[in-house]
Amino acid sequence: MNNAQAPSTEPTPLVQVDNLQRSFKMGNQTVHVLNGITMTIQRREIVAIIGASGAGKSTLLHILGTLDRPTKGQVLFEGHNMFKASETALASFRNRRIGFVFQFHHLLPEFTALENAYLPALIQRIPEQTAIKTATALLSEVGLAHRLHHKPGELSGGEQQRVAVARALIRQPDLVLADEPTGNLDTQTGDELFGLLRKLNETYGTAFIIVTHNEKLAYQTDRLIHMQDGQILEDRCLKEPSPSSAIE
Repeated sequence: MNNAQAPSTEPTPLVQVDNLQRSFKMGNQTVHVLNGITMTIQRREIVAIIGASGAGKSTLLHILGTLDRPTKGQVLFEGHNMFKASETALASFRNRRIGFVFQFHHLLPEFTALENAYLPALIQRIPEQTAIKTATALLSEVGLAHRLHHKPGELSGGEQQRVAVARALIRQPDLVLADEPTGNLDTQTGDELFGLLRKLNETYGTAFIIVTHNEKLAYQTDRLIHMQDGQILEDRCLKEPSPSSAIE
């Protein structure tokens, strides 16, 4: 009798986190920020992470973005353990596969919106004309076709954040990590930015992980992860199942 198991037909998650822990030394004390996070992120998914300040949300995001290394546990990206790679390999991986949008957009003030958007492509040695064409299309997609040659100081807060979103998407990443992307925006502008992220998710198939204190926006995502004291308190699916997946 052949007892061999049939290969799994389940798709490999985009990101798989297993028993993730992160602690820091502060003098003679050890501060535990993440205490055994286990979760998966699927392709094309929009996930919100909420929780009080100090819950570990930003630390988790930095590790998922390979900007920080865990004390224990692993992060698999398409089944590959990212933290077995060298720092040089991780830097290249970040630039190609992950986009970042922060509360403070970190645009370079001396460059135009267009230049800010296409700089990451130049770092990856994409031909300049190709980078300009892609950035122009993205800035048009986010409603800034008329602001290409304006510098950050000439843009509103919402417009600057839209440039940051275009910059995050310039290399067509599989995953965008957004840390309080609407934190400095008024309610209407924040709603508009979130609607833009949803549109880009549907257009490009990019997965988003959004850390936010805005629960109204969080409940409009596909999944809601509630963190407390470095652990996942709740992981809830918010997306309605498609009719084809409903039980007859």
